[in-house]
Amino acid sequence: MIKGVVVKKLNPIPDERGRVMEILRSDDPFFKKFGQMYVTTAYPGVVKAWHYHKIQTDYFSVVAGMMKVVLYDPRPGSPTKGEVNEFFMGIYNPMLLVIPPMVYHGFKCISEKEAIMLNCPSEPYNHKKPDEYRLPAQTKKIPYDWSRQDG
Repeated sequence: MIKGVVVKKLNPIPDERGRVMEILRSDDPFFKKFGQMYVTTAYPGVVKAWHYHKIQTDYFSVVAGMMKVVLYDPRPGSPTKGEVNEFFMGIYNPMLLVIPPMVYHGFKCISEKEAIMLNCPSEPYNHKKPDEYRLPAQTKKIPYDWSRQDG
């Protein structure tokens, strides 16, 4: 696992009325601070990648559908430099994924319907000077193929 990445398995609690599931708590040992909360979605087969933040920590949880979330560690001096991690997140595998600064990340909707991701980043979005650094999804700088891997 890439250094600094945290996975918290989530526990949906169902009853005859529906479900409840805690995602992120201020007393989680990895929680830094609250910046904002937003939802991003992807339609089936759509890839949204790649970007990283210099300051912001992301807290991803997929609350509808399924997404393949991929991380890449380009950090000089990191013991996991060059490592790629894949996470299959969503209704069939509920989790919270903590993505530290300087780690590239992206995702692909792998469900038959639109997938919905909730993010609670540590920083509010700065519209005048965004903390976002991007590469195209199919870049050669990251050793990853977004196509489905049948086997």
